[in-house]
Amino acid sequence: MAAEVMLMNEIEAKAASMAIDLNIDFNSIQLPRGEDCGIVSDDEDVYHDDQLEFDSGFGNVIVVDNLPVVPREKFEKLEGVIRKIYSQIGVIKEDGLWMPVDPETKKTLGYCFIEYNTPQEAELAKEKTNGYKLDRAHIFAVNMFDDFDKYMRVPDEWAPPEIKPYTPGENLQKWLTDEKARDQFVIRAGTDTEVLWNDARQSKTELVYKRSYWTESFVQWSPLGTYLATVHRQGAAVWGGANTFNRLMRYAHPQVKLIDFSPGEKFLVTYSSHEPSNPHDANRVVINIFDVRTGKVMRDFKGSADEFTIGGAGGVAGVSWPVFRWGGGKEDKYFAKLGKNMISVYETETFSLIDKKSLKVENVVDFSWSPTDPILALFVPELGGGNQPARVSLVQIPSKVELRQKNLFSVSDCKMYWQSNGEYLAVKADRYTKTKKSTYTGFELFRIKERDIPIEVLELDNKNDKIIAFAWEPKGHRFAVIHGDSPRPDISFYSMKSSHNLGRVSKLTTLKGKQANALFWSPGGRFIVLAGLKGFNGQLEFFNVDELETMATAEHFMATDIEWDPTGRYVATAVTSVHEMENGFNIWSFHGKLLYRILKDHFFQFLWRPRPPSFLSAEKEEEILKYLKKYSKKYDAEDQDVSMLLSEQDREKRRMLKEEWEKWISEWRRASEEEKLERQRLRDGEASDEEEEYEAKEVE
Repeated sequence: MAAEVMLMNEIEAKAASMAIDLNIDFNSIQLPRGEDCGIVSDDEDVYHDDQLEFDSGFGNVIVVDNLPVVPREKFEKLEGVIRKIYSQIGVIKEDGLWMPVDPETKKTLGYCFIEYNTPQEAELAKEKTNGYKLDRAHIFAVNMFDDFDKYMRVPDEWAPPEIKPYTPGENLQKWLTDEKARDQFVIRAGTDTEVLWNDARQSKTELVYKRSYWTESFVQWSPLGTYLATVHRQGAAVWGGANTFNRLMRYAHPQVKLIDFSPGEKFLVTYSSHEPSNPHDANRVVINIFDVRTGKVMRDFKGSADEFTIGGAGGVAGVSWPVFRWGGGKEDKYFAKLGKNMISVYETETFSLIDKKSLKVENVVDFSWSPTDPILALFVPELGGGNQPARVSLVQIPSKVELRQKNLFSVSDCKMYWQSNGEYLAVKADRYTKTKKSTYTGFELFRIKERDIPIEVLELDNKNDKIIAFAWEPKGHRFAVIHGDSPRPDISFYSMKSSHNLGRVSKLTTLKGKQANALFWSPGGRFIVLAGLKGFNGQLEFFNVDELETMATAEHFMATDIEWDPTGRYVATAVTSVHEMENGFNIWSFHGKLLYRILKDHFFQFLWRPRPPSFLSAEKEEEILKYLKKYSKKYDAEDQDVSMLLSEQDREKRRMLKEEWEKWISEWRRASEEEKLERQRLRDGEASDEEEEYEAKEVE
């Protein structure tokens, strides 16, 4: 301590001799932009070589050009007009409108600066008024003040870009070549995110990659399993690699809340919502569509939350998500948004509206795309108190030609369910009874691939039954319906191909009184899990629809999530942190055998890694099934080897436990022999240790 005081005294004396003031206000020091003094920040997402552009402090200021040039006496009138236009968009700061004046002519210079409370309001003002026509001679040109700094840094002379040598990228699909044909999944628990192999043969997991604080809210696989997306304050990022997870691209979008991939993984949609400075205004929404590989913004949409709240099944701040729904299958050719009395359909070649106009549909409330074809199914409810019936229409894109229409009478609500191959569309219609005091449910079944798209009507045996759940068999022709009243509703299975008539729907069976409220088909069809979630406490029934028989019943108490692996071999059931107890997940075989269980505190997410579609044709898959026994010999031998290895491991484990037990027994026997004389002395010379040879007496 004394040495430190002497050193400080020397420093102060040296500073005094050089007239240096050591009383420094460090908060007043500002380093040049980009300077780090050789100290690398821990926050690599903020200070990175390819860091995001930061505001220079003028992000809430816009420059409005092409204003009328007026003398001093008309100054107030022009300022009032501009303030009226721009105060409708956001709150202008006090003294936030400045119109420069030429000191010689005393006239305005034809432009002004407007400062809003927030950058979001400034961006909206630019979006709404750039190109605004004040009169025939004055069309506003609006720019962000920060943009001028960006444009001023463009060099005067063109220089050719640096050509970097080509380096081949990693094989992002290498995980598909796993010799054991295993699948991966990602879990989030506490602050950790882990990617794991499902090694079901060994009844365990194998770690692929683990990282703490990898995301700030959630993770999401891309639809074909190529990328894992994470969400941060500054934007989103995608990760992937041959053997680990490297960051492949970042997408700048401050305060991003939600993300959505296009089916073919070409585009990423990001969403954020920002509170307005005026509490009476709606939240401001920003949606960006990025090219996944390049990170370039292909199109952005900005506006109030009211513009994005029509339709959909939920999201944040009243906005339905996803706002944009993708169509045209894996080609990512089209995306569409529901609006008031219209559906806006965009194509991804130019990211503009098809035919430069939206599809006008009076009173439309919902739509959905075919999973495989550019066909829209849309629903319009009744109008005029029933004078104009509700209808479901099928519309071809991009021609916007109506392929089929079905009028529906006395309809209170309607939901549409596409089969995964786009072969069938089921429309569940809730209809009023004649008294209008209750409703009943029926189904309109569209055969999309058949000539003229025939429609069948299906009503349940008891048409007053409440529909609890509906689900198509993936890649198949069957569907399941849970109907009736809780706590034990019925489950019925139907086929679109009856044995004697391929063009008629038929009922296969009804299972009476099941504790189930959710249906989970295997991705390969044939098998289904009938699940009782929430109030049913995790009841599970594994059912074979081919044989119409139950393979197993089980329970995962308080299960919140159920998900099949992409091959249909395994099922994961999970209890997430909505419950405080028993957090973690179970892995089951397709026929209901519990393979292993892992408990994790504060468990948030379980997601199987999707697989891309098979390159095999339907004919080739049929051939493999036909000669499956020939192919399976190799795998039967591998299974036997694994089984023998597991048996050997079990025998070794039992042998070690037996040795440990015998060692424990021998130690206690040795201790007993050593203490024998002491016990005999305490018993007044009695040598026996058998309790039966003694008589117990109570002595007060």
